[in-house]
Amino acid sequence: MTLQDFVISLKDKTIAVIGIGVSNTPLIELLCSNGCDVTACDKRSREEMGPEAERLEALGAKLKFGGDYLEGLNQNVVFRTPGLMPFDPHLQAARERGSVVTSEIEAFFSLCPCPILAVTGSDGKTTTTTIISELLKAQGYRVHLGGNIGHPLLCDVPNIRQEDFAVLELSSFQLHSMNCRPHVAVITNISPNHLDKHLDYQDYIDAKRSIFLQQSPEDRLVLNLDDGQTPYYASSAHAEISYFSDKNTASRGTFCIDSVLYRVDGTVREKIMRKDEILLPGEHNVLNYLAAFEATRGLVDAAICRDVAMRFKGVEHRLEQVRELRGVTYINDSIGSSPSRTIAGLRALKRKPILIAGGYDKHIPFDALGDELCRSAKQVFLTGDTAEKIRAAILASPLYSDSGLEVRLIADFDEAVYAAAASAREGDIVLLSPACASFDHFKNFAERGNHFKELIMELS
Repeated sequence: MTLQDFVISLKDKTIAVIGIGVSNTPLIELLCSNGCDVTACDKRSREEMGPEAERLEALGAKLKFGGDYLEGLNQNVVFRTPGLMPFDPHLQAARERGSVVTSEIEAFFSLCPCPILAVTGSDGKTTTTTIISELLKAQGYRVHLGGNIGHPLLCDVPNIRQEDFAVLELSSFQLHSMNCRPHVAVITNISPNHLDKHLDYQDYIDAKRSIFLQQSPEDRLVLNLDDGQTPYYASSAHAEISYFSDKNTASRGTFCIDSVLYRVDGTVREKIMRKDEILLPGEHNVLNYLAAFEATRGLVDAAICRDVAMRFKGVEHRLEQVRELRGVTYINDSIGSSPSRTIAGLRALKRKPILIAGGYDKHIPFDALGDELCRSAKQVFLTGDTAEKIRAAILASPLYSDSGLEVRLIADFDEAVYAAAASAREGDIVLLSPACASFDHFKNFAERGNHFKELIMELS
């Protein structure tokens, strides 16, 4: 089916698009331009939407705003926003009334003409997805990057060729109850995350399974050999399974053995590179490369893998050096939106940083983070909704009394940044790595990271 066939199949149906954001606005525009009956729903008010509301109405969309934006969903087809979980009562009621509930990314899977490599996990998925894209491009392929990063790809389908590759980062929100079949699926790791949205931790774990449940033996599933959920996932997989690890080896996969990265197939080892040749710092990036190298097995040569790893500087907002001022290095790790991500960032640095942390509460435990901050931080400035919770975890750590760690709570984000900068001395690192989502004060982690960079660049 082509994209035009898909749109034509919707012309005799009523359609609701929930969430007027980055992923759904192009969809609304596509449907309206083809004469479809579209109702766009958003929890923001008309005033908050501003001129965008008038623009969409001019295209033909009917708009529904405010606190009751989900009431009375009775359209034939409902496209949900990733942040609205499929078990929401309004969506369940719509299904019972006969609505088909889907999403922009699910539609893309059904229409994409080229092979898809998809990545999910709790940590490292943005970097791993980006590395896979860089590897394929370096090998000479035409690549379309999307999903939870890049831009929505559904409207690009007419320009995607069969010989291209689509590389997708997929969140648990997108994957929950989704019907999809990537040719290569990667799960980086699993740790508690987004527990404010999921029914419980098991629901979060199971949401990730959607990335491989529809695969067949002709497809591949790449798993972290050392992750606790890997046996559970492997037991329900139908695809060929291979592994990556920096601690152990299996008969097929990509492994770090004696500080050297290899692709292994039975008794055959193909050397890729030494660990210390990877430009990105930190053991977590060794794992990201191992996952990406395994995902591109048979597609990207070892020499290309090594070349990319030696020159790729990383993704924006992930341990991104902003500037050095009077001997102080400022690093933006706004994408560190969970405790495990922040812990990985701390361990990647060569000296203890002055940390700025805190944000939206996803109901994730901070115990391990409290211990790591006592070990690895010089000072901690806490802000946002979770400031008190992180402080409590630090104080409860058995390492706290001997750490001498100074912890300060500053409600305003800007003031916390300024205070951290004022406390820094020559040779220090000031690190933004919040260990939390951004939704208490920012639209997303990118907006938070960009604001941090603006504040730092204004320092004099």
